[in-house]
Amino acid sequence: MKFMKLGTRPDTFFTEQATRTLISEIPADLVIQINDITYLLHKLQFPLLPKCGLLQRLCYDSSDSESFSLELHDIPGGEEAFELCAKFCYGISINISAHNFVSALCAAKFLRMNDSIEKGNFVGKLEAFFNSCLLEGWKDSIATLQTTATLPEWSENLGIVRKCIDSIIEKVLTPPQQVKWSYTYTRPGYNKKQHHSVPKDWWTEDISDLDIDLFRCIVMAVRSTYVLPPQLIGEALHVYACRWLPGVTKLRYSGSSASQTDESKAKNRKILETIVSMIPADRGSVSVGFLFRLLSISIQLGVSSVTKTELIRRASLQFEEATVSDLLYPSKSSSDQNYYDIELVLAVLETFLKLWKRMSPGAVDSNYFLRSIRNVGKLIDSYLQVVARDENMLVSKFVSLAETVPGIARVEHDDLYQAVNIYLKVHPDLNKTDKKRLCGILDCQRLSPEARAHAVKNELLPLRTVVQLLYFEQEKGSTNKGEITTNKLPKPHEVLLGAKHRPRDAQSKQSLALDKEELNVEEATTRASLPPESREKKTLHHLSSKRLDGKLPLDLERKMVIKGDIEETGSEREKVRGHIREESVSSCKLELDPKKIIQRARSKSEHGREKGR
Repeated sequence: MKFMKLGTRPDTFFTEQATRTLISEIPADLVIQINDITYLLHKLQFPLLPKCGLLQRLCYDSSDSESFSLELHDIPGGEEAFELCAKFCYGISINISAHNFVSALCAAKFLRMNDSIEKGNFVGKLEAFFNSCLLEGWKDSIATLQTTATLPEWSENLGIVRKCIDSIIEKVLTPPQQVKWSYTYTRPGYNKKQHHSVPKDWWTEDISDLDIDLFRCIVMAVRSTYVLPPQLIGEALHVYACRWLPGVTKLRYSGSSASQTDESKAKNRKILETIVSMIPADRGSVSVGFLFRLLSISIQLGVSSVTKTELIRRASLQFEEATVSDLLYPSKSSSDQNYYDIELVLAVLETFLKLWKRMSPGAVDSNYFLRSIRNVGKLIDSYLQVVARDENMLVSKFVSLAETVPGIARVEHDDLYQAVNIYLKVHPDLNKTDKKRLCGILDCQRLSPEARAHAVKNELLPLRTVVQLLYFEQEKGSTNKGEITTNKLPKPHEVLLGAKHRPRDAQSKQSLALDKEELNVEEATTRASLPPESREKKTLHHLSSKRLDGKLPLDLERKMVIKGDIEETGSEREKVRGHIREESVSSCKLELDPKKIIQRARSKSEHGREKGR
């Protein structure tokens, strides 16, 4: 940091009972009162009046021999700034730097220490130092701008603020490879000695020391140039929020808001609202995790509804990019005993779904939006697995968040089942109504075979859910069996449980009919070669044997039923037997029509004769 040294004489000011006096053989004849400090100085023996135009005008009517008193309570910078000006007039050595430049220049301007009063005066030297040194340095410009907060009106009127901001913006827009000045960059894992290249966000940490109003001026001016990408602007906002807002870098809420005064809350509220207003409109300019942290703090600070709505909207636009850790924030509501703030996540999810539904039908059906909604579905199910461990989490809130996710967002319900299972383990005292409501969000048909196998044996699930799982397993097993299996006799327990509802095996029927047809053709061909009388007897014998054979499956199934499950009641067994008997008889009638067999056999024989000729 640069500084300017003026004067060569040693400091001879001393204090005695709130009075600052200069060691000198000449008696003091000028008394200046500034706040609680009294200065005993000299009018003409030292060049105080010749360098100060204001003191010349105030002491114009006084005689040279008499003492004169003044009150300068309104001097900018107070007694410290006035003493710098006085020491300059006495030739005492002083150092001017970015930390005391603003107060010294404002006080010198107030005392009219211009070159028009005397050549080489204090104002001229200060302005030369400001333009040639302070504005040329990076940290000097920031430090000077930071001190203008003590004298905002004077600094604004003298153009100090404007010149410092212009100098900072010019350096921010400088390409990183051309940066030659020192800067502060204390990010984890970064070491200047190991990195030869300058990071793109090298400037963000230094300007985060500024007041929010000055910071806003710089950021908005940089944004207006469109030279830097929105992500760099977002990074500057993130660094500033971490520097000033409590809880931005902490995952868990420490309860620090209780110790915050109303003044500090109001200051933090202004900072947060200003940061939100500066977030670039470009998607991805800030991370969704940062938006959730700001949203969580906004509830604590009680920001305006406009700011909160904007944060929810921005977070919903990037919701699919979030992770579970981004959503884990404790509830800050006094009426909510839950640890996790599930209402915050629900608000963002509902806004996300509203934006998603506003898309055109063609856009919603596209792969991008389908992938987006399913990513959100997986995120919510993973989040539910975490909040399910909250002992104070109400079933109504848990179910409300789970049901808000549309059906298209879940390909499977395995993750949701895992969340329900965790909730049942953590809350073993749930009543039947709550269990029924909790498990009602599960779709048994969307569970994987592994999840269904686990759920069937899960003693925590209500009986109604287990029955639904068993029924679905049976229906799915019957469907798969009808597609894959060949002609097989049913197992005994299958006959008892599902004889009426089990679908007919179409493939086995078809194969059996073909076998019967082949046998009928062979027999019909044989009969065609016999005399008419023998042929007629052969046909009657064949029909009678078929009728007898038709009883075989019925007798076999009847024996299997009786042997397979003796515990079944007589009425149930009779129903099953009657059903099998009806199906067997009807199949025999369809397959064994004698007229059709004879006609088919004759056509085959005639075709064979024609072919032989």
